[in-house]
Parts: sequence; C-alpha cells; structure tokens
Amino acid sequence: MSLDYITYGKQTIDEDDIAEVVKVLRSDFITRGRKTEAFEENLAASVGASYAVVFNSGTSALHSAYFAAGLERGDEFITSPTTFAATANAGVYLSAKPVFTDIEYDTGNIDVSKVEAMITGKTKLIVPVLFAGHPVQSLALFELANRHNLIVVEDACHALGAKYRAAHLNSETGHYTRVGSCQHAHMSVFSFHPVKAITTGEGGAVVTNDKVFYDKLRLFRQHGINKDMPKDNEPWLYQMQSVGYNYIMTDFQAALGLSQLSKLDRFIERRRQIAKTYTYAFSDNLYFYPPVEKDYAYSAYHLYSIRLKDKYKGKRAELFNRLKKAGVGVAVHYVPVYQHPFYKARGYEDNLCPVAEDFYQREISLPIYPALSDEQVRSVIERVYTVMAGIAA
Repeated sequence: MSLDYITYGKQTIDEDDIAEVVKVLRSDFITRGRKTEAFEENLAASVGASYAVVFNSGTSALHSAYFAAGLERGDEFITSPTTFAATANAGVYLSAKPVFTDIEYDTGNIDVSKVEAMITGKTKLIVPVLFAGHPVQSLALFELANRHNLIVVEDACHALGAKYRAAHLNSETGHYTRVGSCQHAHMSVFSFHPVKAITTGEGGAVVTNDKVFYDKLRLFRQHGINKDMPKDNEPWLYQMQSVGYNYIMTDFQAALGLSQLSKLDRFIERRRQIAKTYTYAFSDNLYFYPPVEKDYAYSAYHLYSIRLKDKYKGKRAELFNRLKKAGVGVAVHYVPVYQHPFYKARGYEDNLCPVAEDFYQREISLPIYPALSDEQVRSVIERVYTVMAGIAA
C-alpha cells in the first residue's frame, strides 16, 4: 500500500461549489449582498434559530457575540482552556478577563460542575467550547447561567451539525435538537474554516433567537453604521452608532457556504461513519483511549481525538513524529490557553486546570474529514497500530 500522506483535516469542495462561486464572480455584486442574506437565512433555518449573522472569520464572530452580550472593560467571562486561543482573545479585545475552568477528562468539554465556583460579581458571560464537535451539558449550564443572570455564548466552531438530546439524560424519546437552536444558549458561534464541517474559505457566524443581539451583531459587523434609519429628505444618509469593525463576508464566500450547507448532513454522517470505524478498530487497545460520545450527544466529530494511556503519555512526541513519518497527518489540540506566553505574562500560572493540562499531554488528533476514503481510513488504522507497536517494543 502506498504511504501517501493523509492530512488530519481538509475541505471537501465539489464542482457544484465552484460553479456557485463563479456565478457570483461573474455577477454585478461580489461583496455583501443577496447571497450573504440567503446564506444567513438558510443557516438559521438549518440549525433552528431565528437569526444568523455571518462574518469574515470565526474569531470576528466570537468578538461580535461578546460585544453584543455587553462584555466590556472590568468584566470577566468563564470559558475552557482547551480551545484555540481565539475563544479567550475575543474577550481580551474588549478588555475583559478570561477565567478558565477545568474540563471533563473524557470529552474535553468544560466541567459544568466546576463553573459555579468560578462566578464572581464581575462575571458577565459563560462561554462553553464544544470540543471536537461534542455538545456540552448545555441544559445544566443554561440553568446555572439563568440563576446568576449570565449570558451563555456557545463556542460551537467545531460543532455545526452536532445535536444534543433535548432534555439530556432525562429524555426517553431519543429526540435531538441541533446545536445552534439556542434553546440552551443566548448565542452560538460557528466557524467556516476549511477544516470545519462546511467552509467559506474563511468565515464564521453567530446565531441567536434574540432580536436585540441580532441588531447589535449586524451593527458591529459593519463599522457600527446603521443604514436602515429613517432618512426623510436625505436618502443617502447613514450614521455610525458605535465603534464597529469591517467584518463582512463577501457574496462569493456566501455562495460557497450556501452550496456547502446543502451537504452538511451528508458531511456529518460521513464523519460519524469514519469515527465509528476508528472506534471499533481501536476499542480495548493497549495504547490509548478513543473519544467518547455521551448518551445526550450526537457529535459532529470535527476531530477524532485520542488520549494516550499512562504508559505512553511520556512518548507522545515520539509517537507524533513517527506517525508523521508514516504518512499519517496528526495534530494536537490544544495547549491550554493560559499557558501561552501572552497569558503567562498577565499572571496566569501552570496547574490552574490540571485536568486540561493532563488532557493536553495525552491528546493526538487523527485524520477525519468527509473526503477520506474507506481505504485511507483502513490505512490510518494499520499505520497507527504499526507505529504504536514499534514504540511499545
């Protein structure tokens, strides 16, 4: 079998996606216009939310959601350290302080049982991260937030297409609700980076059921400028209402997003098939723990995240390098955010979230994306076992 390199993640772009982008490039409008509006409408309908606002990146979507929630200087927001730095950075942009809460050892998601102890009089938001596309225990977290009059902004950048059981463990119906329906969050944020469930090249979105948040998101996205005001005898007039940013998505990106969105269910089903194959092949192996899927969750499997067992925890770098050499594109998710030099320089110390630090020291992400063929999946399994056996020898 060829040792062709198998990357850990990549976009799946078909000819019909390309055709939709070309149509816009040949039209009169290539920046924000009708395709952007259509993408927002279809995205909101897809997840079951009232409103969607799209942006030029997942990071700008997070920044905008925090702004819409009223986060400002002197405020604190609670989030997970097991995430890309943007989750915390977007609050720092607004001069707020991230407060990191430890995670569940198996899902990598924020440990809801530890959140309440982190709440202070300065807390404004709770920002759960749906690590690898696995939903958090959102009902319990939302009830906690409501008791303390806090806003929940889901960082669901990994989780478009994921679902959670409507009443979690209390449900006997098997009914699932899509992440982004905002039944247990005030806003949910998605990313359309190429390795995510669908792509617009770069892009992101915030969905919500709250009209006030929706209006603030739209304002913030375009320089804080309101063009929908009564103009009387000045039809050209627009006014800047607040400081905003140029976070708009182009129409040709939105055209790609619309085309990709129509394939979302198929993409997620393929990811889940790959994950099922991996988990069956790797069950009860001697080297690592496969990812779990809790009974309240329908994971989008943005990542297939394995955790090395104690005996091999100290050999991760060797394993990582050997897998790369064997043609398996692997990655590690994530360095706990507070261990980055920027945050260390601001007083965050090691051992703040011991479970997250231990998770990071064990974690490796294996290839998973819709275009991965069955042959490639089998090859990944074979190569992983061959490399692990070599390390164990």
